[in-house]
Amino acid sequence: MPKFSVVISVYNKEKYISNTLESVLNQTFQDFEIVILNDGSTDNSEMEILAFKDNRIRFFSEDNRGAGAGRNYVIKKAQGDYIALLDADDYWYPFYLEEQLRLITKYPEAYVFATSSEIKRKEKTFQRSYSINLKNKNDLKLNYFKASLLDSILHSSSTVLKKEVFENVGFYDPNIKSGQDTDLYVRIGLNYNIIFSPKVCVSYLIISNSLFHTTKKIVDKADFKVYEKFENENINLKIFLDLNRYSLCLLAKMEGNTKAFQENFNKINIDFLNKKQRFLLKQNKYTLALLFKTKKSLANLGIRLSSFK
Repeated sequence: MPKFSVVISVYNKEKYISNTLESVLNQTFQDFEIVILNDGSTDNSEMEILAFKDNRIRFFSEDNRGAGAGRNYVIKKAQGDYIALLDADDYWYPFYLEEQLRLITKYPEAYVFATSSEIKRKEKTFQRSYSINLKNKNDLKLNYFKASLLDSILHSSSTVLKKEVFENVGFYDPNIKSGQDTDLYVRIGLNYNIIFSPKVCVSYLIISNSLFHTTKKIVDKADFKVYEKFENENINLKIFLDLNRYSLCLLAKMEGNTKAFQENFNKINIDFLNKKQRFLLKQNKYTLALLFKTKKSLANLGIRLSSFK
């Protein structure tokens, strides 16, 4: 069996999938398989995938199932001991799997491993902002919730898990259209610490028409209600969920959904929000729309507004 199963679900990524696959095949550590699903693409993604001739690539093609179901499909087909998640438009630096192997060897008792990553938006690159200190450049054993109050330390292209993690916490929820990643990470965070390397090993491409950035309806977002029963005994989870509820409140206000806004706002401990976040919650949808437009323009220049979770 291979050491790593690299799992990729592809939907309409013809412009990016070749670069992604090349980044895997160019790894310095070569004991892996690639399990890849064409999830009902309507473009030339399948043709781009089939152009690669490597016996480590196990290719499947199915009708479109949605992001969560597609990822579950390839994970269940995996034969390796460790699942290496990878989105079809992201890029691994050649040393990524070697770095993950180093963590696995150094921390044999651990189950979940991640590295730092960088974000690319319109040819500009900037590193992620985590709620942890990375200045000492040492490996860290982290609580997921405490370390992910800005950017998540787990990402669908920079995370490796023992396969049995999915047997314990479950798979992606296929009913969640946007936020199924975070929903899974919450379950992981409730059960495991994260071994994290501050070394940047992954380049994450932000595409304006990706599912995450085009899903604007609050009904399509993860609401995390199932995890409320754990909040009273887990302050880090409570803070993490309140920041996500804050984001849902902004979305609800912009959508004009008063009921959803009030439902989420009533659960938030305001003490966990900063002054800018409290200010934004008081604005009307027109002001928020203008601010978000400004935020997007600044992001294209590589400037990030941390007050927008």
